[in-house]
Amino acid sequence: MNVAELRPYAFVLAVPDLTRSAAYFRDALGFSLDWTDASDWRLLSRGAVRVMIGHCPNDIPAGETGSHSYFGYVEVDDLDGLHAEFVARGAIVRQPPADMPWGMREMLVATPDGHRLMFGQQMR
Repeated sequence: MNVAELRPYAFVLAVPDLTRSAAYFRDALGFSLDWTDASDWRLLSRGAVRVMIGHCPNDIPAGETGSHSYFGYVEVDDLDGLHAEFVARGAIVRQPPADMPWGMREMLVATPDGHRLMFGQQMR
């Protein structure tokens, strides 16, 4: 039996204000804005991580969905360096880097809309 290979493409988020959300990913999180010509979508990328944001002004805000507002986990090589960069850029850091009992050092970052993204580095 042949099974199709799965490869990640992008996290997909609904946002109420496309311009504000794209600016946050670009300015606070250091992503590049890759799509600008679609009327209701933007694609942003940083390294191999892509985020597609769709304009959904009438949907429930992510911040009102509790734990469902988590949308991804990204592993990095230098969490403390990334934390310093994010703080300097004005990112919303909800949990600064902390060592976890499962062997990861983790940092929680949020968007102005309430989406949450965890960054982790393996502890050695």
